[in-house]
Amino acid sequence: MVDTVGQDDCKCNHTAYMRQCLTSPDGGYYTTKREGRDQFGQKGDFVTSPEISQVFGELLGVWLVAEWMVQGRKKKGVEIIETISSFKSLASSIENIYLVEASPSLRNAQKDVLCGNTALEEVSPEKTPFIFAHEFFDALPIHAFQSVPPSPAPPQTLSTPTGPISLNRRNPEAQQPQWRELLVSPTAPSSFMTTSTSSISPTKLKMPEPDFQLALAKASNPSSLLLPAQSKRYKDLLETAGSVIEISPESHSYAAEFARRIGGSKNLKSSTSSGVPPAPPKSEASGAALILDYGPASTIPSSTLRGIRSHQLLSPLASPGEVDLSADVDFMALVEAALGASEKIEVHGPVEQGVFLEQLGIKERAEMLIRGLEQKSEKGQVATSGTVGEAQSDISADLEKRKKAIREAVERLISRLPGRGMGTLYKALAIVPERGGKRPVGFGGGLSI
Repeated sequence: MVDTVGQDDCKCNHTAYMRQCLTSPDGGYYTTKREGRDQFGQKGDFVTSPEISQVFGELLGVWLVAEWMVQGRKKKGVEIIETISSFKSLASSIENIYLVEASPSLRNAQKDVLCGNTALEEVSPEKTPFIFAHEFFDALPIHAFQSVPPSPAPPQTLSTPTGPISLNRRNPEAQQPQWRELLVSPTAPSSFMTTSTSSISPTKLKMPEPDFQLALAKASNPSSLLLPAQSKRYKDLLETAGSVIEISPESHSYAAEFARRIGGSKNLKSSTSSGVPPAPPKSEASGAALILDYGPASTIPSSTLRGIRSHQLLSPLASPGEVDLSADVDFMALVEAALGASEKIEVHGPVEQGVFLEQLGIKERAEMLIRGLEQKSEKGQVATSGTVGEAQSDISADLEKRKKAIREAVERLISRLPGRGMGTLYKALAIVPERGGKRPVGFGGGLSI
């Protein structure tokens, strides 16, 4: 990794660093299979919502069915882009299910289980796509920029035979605040991660000395001139010296692509930021995208890049390739990208995950699971040994343990208490066909059957 970033004061931006750490074919976190180690689950580095409770996945299925019903219960052409088959009429209309995955090793694992995966650009734009993006955007690379106040050059004089002459040449760029990119460089001995606004000592956080550190670019570069100029939200912070913002162009591109696949392209004469021709217009907007991830609802993420290993937060600049990296999602940037890509879509949210799941009935579903356990217990459908009294005691203890596990898992998904759950930290965002502002289920809307 050091060789990739460079030495002798060579630096790279956050995007290059994250891409190398996460998806490099040579030692990337998601692209390298390590013997006896899995990134996911209690024995891995992190646990995701579907692993916490089965109810989470069930409610995403409920949301999908509800949205399919609102859109007229289409008989064919439905495609699920990620994640179904209790509803026979819906299942019969599904032509393809795609998993969009950047990691070859994870694609192979998915293929072993499900026999199918693809790249998003290979999915037909003419169908009715239902897209699930769960903890997808937080792993996409970011750029980080810091606002630097004007720094006029010191007065200069020119010596002449008749005396000194003051040179009052002004650099227009130096008279205005600028965005400068925060770059990653190899760590010098006994140094630690710094910016002009913050410093994190690995000693205080009981972390190993990072392999890399952050450094402010000495001048503007194409990224710092172009990316923050694309939204008024970034421009408004430029005057506040020391402001740090994170921008993920790749996230914007995906949100725009989701919108185009649902509503068609806004302008066929233009092309996407990646240079790929936009999707052709659709005769009828159809499909939906549901995005679930963590980040602020309205503000711009700032200094949120983090490392995670064995369920512990670590410096993102230590142990590259061995630590998962993620950053908060800028939900309002996704909203802007989606609305700017298609005229035939609406965006709802973001709403807190706790609110979203409660409106879908997570508590009611949990109580149904508990009643099911109680009924099985009453019928004695539990293998036991020993005397009748001992067996009954074991059944009762096991029942209470399972009921508690169900309630605790649900509470973790919807809790709004700091440090106790995911209900506030995680947000839900929906992209749906334009329909006069009628809210989807989970976002304040209802469904009449």
